[in-house]
Amino acid sequence: MKIKIGVMFGGKSVEHEISIISAIQAIGHLNREKYDVIPIYITKNNEFYVGEDIGNISAYTDLPSLLKKSQRVIMVNDENKVKLIKYPQKTFSKGFVDSIDIAFPVVHGTNVEDGTLQGFLHMLDIPYVGCDVLSSAVGMDKYVMKTVLKDNGIPVLDCKCYSGKEFDENEEAVVAEIESAVGYPLIVKPVNLGSSIGISKADNRGELLEALDTAFHYASKVLVERAVQNLKEINCSVVGDSESAEASECEEPVSSDRILTYAEKYIGDGSAKGAKGGVKGAKSSPSGSKGMATLKRKIPAEISDSQREEIRTMAVKAFKCLGCGGVSRIDFMMDSATGEIWLNEINTIPGSLSFYLWEPLGVKYSELLDKMISLALKRAREEQGITYSFDTNVLQGVNLGGAKGAKGAKG
Repeated sequence: MKIKIGVMFGGKSVEHEISIISAIQAIGHLNREKYDVIPIYITKNNEFYVGEDIGNISAYTDLPSLLKKSQRVIMVNDENKVKLIKYPQKTFSKGFVDSIDIAFPVVHGTNVEDGTLQGFLHMLDIPYVGCDVLSSAVGMDKYVMKTVLKDNGIPVLDCKCYSGKEFDENEEAVVAEIESAVGYPLIVKPVNLGSSIGISKADNRGELLEALDTAFHYASKVLVERAVQNLKEINCSVVGDSESAEASECEEPVSSDRILTYAEKYIGDGSAKGAKGGVKGAKSSPSGSKGMATLKRKIPAEISDSQREEIRTMAVKAFKCLGCGGVSRIDFMMDSATGEIWLNEINTIPGSLSFYLWEPLGVKYSELLDKMISLALKRAREEQGITYSFDTNVLQGVNLGGAKGAKGAKG
């Protein structure tokens, strides 16, 4: 009997469109002999839709038309099964649309990748692919992530973190502290976004103020850290869980000595055509899109064997100490002059699920997806063995005494 997989994508995030591309790529590579696949699109208003064309990338060029011919649903746990129910339900119509055995979130950014959607799925008591609530939240918050990694002996750049309120109330003090503690050149980034959105480099006070304004447009907190000179970016994917994990091949995005922009990662000078079978990139391999559209990259990265092993070992260690699951991509920065390496960030649900980093090691995309699903089912089995309640008579004879709260009541 096939497993019913609900592939969820979209959501209230500035990385909404990239999620659609990543998800439909994955849908095109799921083994249909093992799985019945139900694409579930989440609008920017957090509404769930299913339908014949929800898994068709070309349909998203006219979103109003797509939604009009699709069915909005809600997810309900009924009799230990998660059902997709029509919403709103019309009188005398059958509300049941379908059911799913496991959820597969392929989402990017705040409000979805940051533990929000994972918490919802956990409450529904359905197995779901990828990181759990805590590791998703920690991985999304760059400041918290750095703190955890630093405490575990993993090298990260020192940084300063500021809230929008703090900056509005004392702009001069914040700027002065940044200049004193970090110095130029520096990088300003939203604390909880990916895809290079809102990230700027500043070489002077004027550029710093502009960078802060840009970052605060996308997040309530920002991170400031020094810019690495002679920058070489190296990325590595990890698959597994906190017990056992392995690293992929390393890649080197090509962007001279500057930060990759959103356009370089996802748009470039090519196209991302697609149909129901998946998304075809401008530069594709026999297995489909190379991921992140037309981004130029070197695979394997041009680094020494010792640097490759150092990065791969560090990636696995970071993945485990953050408690991750499924597939993540971990991005590193290297000073090519000194060889010094720092972990930059983790992407708990990376673009294209980083399948292109596994192909050089002989792992097909469909096999990677199988592994992710197996890990989700393993976690679900382990959680079934945990006791979440116990018999107690604490409510017996309780008298709240009218307006008094529980703390003031005397049992």
